[in-house]
Amino acid sequence: MDAIDAILTRTSQGKLMAPAPSPEVLQTAFACALRAPDHRVLRPWRYLVIQGEALARLGQVFEAAQRAADPALAEQAAERARKMPLRAPMIVVAITVHRQDPKVPDEELLLSTGAAVQNFMLALRAQGFASMWRTGPLAHDAHVKESLGLAGDESISGFIYVGTAAAEPRKVTPLPVSDHVADWQG
Repeated sequence: MDAIDAILTRTSQGKLMAPAPSPEVLQTAFACALRAPDHRVLRPWRYLVIQGEALARLGQVFEAAQRAADPALAEQAAERARKMPLRAPMIVVAITVHRQDPKVPDEELLLSTGAAVQNFMLALRAQGFASMWRTGPLAHDAHVKESLGLAGDESISGFIYVGTAAAEPRKVTPLPVSDHVADWQG
């Protein structure tokens, strides 16, 4: 699949199954991620790949975080937290490293990470895999960040659920470009 087709047909795929991408496919996808725009070459991103038994351990981390936030957490909600990571055979945690540079505002670091994640997801799509970018309160939870080994100057920009699409992707309705683009004449 060429780059234009990958972009124009990309959709979030919530239903994912095995197989996950091979190490070779991941290597290519991460190489694409590392080509994101990056003001002053700060490389403000890093990634954690979670699969196999580590997904269940991440579920335990999610449950513990939710129990800490709500000591009266219902068992049904605790079970849902434990099962969240099991919705895909692989999760890639995208982490923004908030490096200090007088010429690069923090928002550019976040945007660079976002561009890297988009490159990563498009590269997966082009190689026949599907993904879904998720965040939510657990991405900002101190227990989750500590359990994943984040430093004080790092934040989670997303949990990228990765695998093989379990269903046909929904049809993409093209957006009218003219609704979103205008010429400015000064």
